[in-house]
Amino acid sequence: MRLSRKLTAMALASAMVLSMAACSSSSSAPESSAAAGGSTTTTTAAPAGDTTTAAATEAAKEAASGAENAVPGGGNIGVCIYKFDDAFMTTYRNALQEILEGKGYTVTVMDGKNDQAEQNNQINNFIAQGVDALIINPVMTSAADQIIDTVKNADIPTVLINREPTAEQMAAYDKLVYVGCDARQSGTMQGELILDTPNKGDINGDGKVSYIMIQGDPENVDAQYRTEFSVKALTDAGMEVEELDLQRGDWDRNKGQEIAQNDLAKFGDEIEVIFCNNDDMAIGALQAIQAAGRTVNKDIYLVGVDALDAALNEVVNGNMTGTVLNDAKGQAAGAVDAMEALLGGKTYASGEQSIYVDYVKVTPENAADFQ
Repeated sequence: MRLSRKLTAMALASAMVLSMAACSSSSSAPESSAAAGGSTTTTTAAPAGDTTTAAATEAAKEAASGAENAVPGGGNIGVCIYKFDDAFMTTYRNALQEILEGKGYTVTVMDGKNDQAEQNNQINNFIAQGVDALIINPVMTSAADQIIDTVKNADIPTVLINREPTAEQMAAYDKLVYVGCDARQSGTMQGELILDTPNKGDINGDGKVSYIMIQGDPENVDAQYRTEFSVKALTDAGMEVEELDLQRGDWDRNKGQEIAQNDLAKFGDEIEVIFCNNDDMAIGALQAIQAAGRTVNKDIYLVGVDALDAALNEVVNGNMTGTVLNDAKGQAAGAVDAMEALLGGKTYASGEQSIYVDYVKVTPENAADFQ
């Protein structure tokens, strides 16, 4: 590891100082002391003209400084993203790369192309190249066991992002941490956005909230929790609900538009709320709503998750009821912090391997704050 090499350099340089000082006839008082890693190092002043000892002293200082600053910065980091053409993950990976490069890391970011076999190859290639750490956004949550086994066998500090394995899976490796948001919170906030409307989502006054759910990837825990807890927030508040349809939209705007279009044609005015697991699908649904002659916040409600710029604009303009900020920049910063802790030698006990960044509810009143 890069840190070990710097510590070795420090030790060798310090040994040179001590050896040369012992041969010197000078017995002057210590010139300076410097803290490195919590310890104090004392050096002896060099006799006038003794450039060899002075050089060794400077080498020791440089090595000590390098070891102290080895983390953060200076390593080779491999980043695996499940696919580049996901709008939210584009924001996330750009923030991640900017933070890492700003700290002096060499960063390589790979597009998994929504293909787990492709991503597995990328992870193996990074390991073969000797990267210092990995940051992985799995293509499939179900591949967590294989990914964890691979990085554990290679002894590579690893941060998983955006798609959370179970605590039991992560417990297999103590140099592994997950950084993300608790999707239950985002689902709950979506439901609260509907409860905050004047009629709590019951536009036609029949005593129930009739909705369609456009889900992301149902294998993804975020999609599962957002689907469950958005509706749970309504029922917990005493509202009766009716699910008219639930379909898989795979986080895709075009699929969101298609599902909403078909459901609006089938159910018409029965649909009072459209829940979307992310903003891209919500923007697609908005296109279908407008094409059908419906008006958001008047005869139908629409909510998403992520607070993408395009969605924020629609919330400000009254074309979406609200969204939920999925803080990509905050998560990217948290992922880098966790990675640096691992590089510094930190290990995580079972049950302590998930680090969460809070979601934020976004309404027309505060949407401009996030633009």
